[in-house]
Amino acid sequence: MVDSIKKPRILLVEDEQHLAFGIEFNLKRAGYEVVVEMDGQSADRRLTEQAPLFDLVILDLMLPGLNGYDICRRLRKAGGQMPVLILSARSLPEDRTRGFEVGADQYLTKPFDLEELLTRVKHLLIRFKNITGSTTLAVDAEPESVVKIGPFELDFNSYQVTRDGEFVQQLTSLEAKLLKYFIKNAGRVISRGELLENVWELENEVLSRAPDQFIRRLRKLLERDPAQPTIIQTVRDAGYRFVVPE
Repeated sequence: MVDSIKKPRILLVEDEQHLAFGIEFNLKRAGYEVVVEMDGQSADRRLTEQAPLFDLVILDLMLPGLNGYDICRRLRKAGGQMPVLILSARSLPEDRTRGFEVGADQYLTKPFDLEELLTRVKHLLIRFKNITGSTTLAVDAEPESVVKIGPFELDFNSYQVTRDGEFVQQLTSLEAKLLKYFIKNAGRVISRGELLENVWELENEVLSRAPDQFIRRLRKLLERDPAQPTIIQTVRDAGYRFVVPE
């Protein structure tokens, strides 16, 4: 009976053979099914043909053939919603920023701690179950499945954003969860640490600018002037406040 339970399926894209072998071994030992690709074009082709079959992608950036940024961008443009964890030796702030801008959910730099990698994989997979009908994204006082924000309608069942009935953008699972958390806590100042703990499911003390990058993307979508936001407001030295537009 246990064997009939579907294992989460992970696509690991890593061109360093010894590192790919080590990560694959530990992911399989943790109970996951793992497919490994070692160049960008092969990974892109597999995602083009089999994206719905994967529950998560672990993605290096510096790859032969096609870099990880382009793979992630193409995946999101095609509507792929599974979490993407970038695992890269590139550690500059602009590298992280670019990674989040192309649609990554988390960014972990090499060298990395194995337990941290496994923890992030676990949390991303739990969150992604919501797409297939689980309630792992559920919070108290859930917003309605379709929410109107200004001229936009957000459907939290399909993760689609429309305006006047016309499709505008497909949200990732993490963008949807972040918006849900903001809507639930509208009007209250929310710290970056609270977002990391409740949306990213990372410990409060973890230093990460990930919320800033995701908020930047949501502002581009929802705000009339992202440089002077009125919906997702920054409260200096405190965090953010979500204000529902009239």
